[in-house]
Amino acid sequence: MIDITPDPVAIQIGSFPIHWYGICYAVGLAAAYFILVHEARRRGEDPDLVGNGMIVVAIAALVGGRLYHLIDQWALYAPDPITAILPIARQADGSYAFAGFSGLGVPGGIITGTIAAWYLTRRWKVNFWRWADIVAPALFIMQAVGRFGNFFNQELYGPPTTLPWGIAIDCAHRVTAYPCDLFPLATTHFQPLFLYESVSGLIGAATLLWLARHRTARLVPGDLLLVFFVWYGATRFGLEFLRTGNWTFFGIPTAQIVTIAFMLVGLVGLWYRHGRGRPRPAGTDDLTDGDDTDGVEDDVDAIDDPDAASADRSAAEFGSPPA
Repeated sequence: MIDITPDPVAIQIGSFPIHWYGICYAVGLAAAYFILVHEARRRGEDPDLVGNGMIVVAIAALVGGRLYHLIDQWALYAPDPITAILPIARQADGSYAFAGFSGLGVPGGIITGTIAAWYLTRRWKVNFWRWADIVAPALFIMQAVGRFGNFFNQELYGPPTTLPWGIAIDCAHRVTAYPCDLFPLATTHFQPLFLYESVSGLIGAATLLWLARHRTARLVPGDLLLVFFVWYGATRFGLEFLRTGNWTFFGIPTAQIVTIAFMLVGLVGLWYRHGRGRPRPAGTDDLTDGDDTDGVEDDVDAIDDPDAASADRSAAEFGSPPA
């Protein structure tokens, strides 16, 4: 069992704390940037677009992720709504103090981040689907690293467990279903849902990078993003069965409804794009319309005029007459 109950603050600079949650997401963004630049170069795209694009998409994802989290966990902020907007917490004496940045809902971030990315590709006149394939593995990497911020915040855990990787959660961070008087700190450990999502992200990133290198002939640009939607959706859908106190809609966890939509978009998109007469796989040689048409016209001309075809063959065999 893992008995560590970590301090969410990594460093205290004067009265300003630097939280592990922010550090984990900063490291995740840095790792995602490395993947994005590497994949953009490998695919012949402009890596200089990554920096500016990442800023816009990250801001959009933060806004969407924060909104999703606030709706999901509104009960935590309802007594003091200002804490939902600013990174502060009310102290025992009634004053406020900086509490660090935390609380993001990944589904919301994926939705708003994807919309922002689509807008940028339209504005910069680059192919959205090609860049979607570049971004998809980086999303997994950022998620895999950033999720460890939940460990330091002692959040995103499931029910009690006796598994050897169960984690301790101190009394101040328990959900109401698991009070310390019924589930003693010394003997109770919980399912580390953040760890499961992190491991899934690492495996997902490795899978997408492998597909991009070894199954190119079978892929259509954009397939990797659709695989990401299915993979992430299935992972999150399953983990929601282990969560307690999550946002529900008519008794169904909202995250499961959202992730079902992710999976449907991914599965239907893959089915449609790989059906008969659908977009050509990325591995197919890119012939221009002019090249393809010229070949067809030459064949048609040969059929319509066999004498001309015979003359062409003679010229090819013996060379053209001198001018």
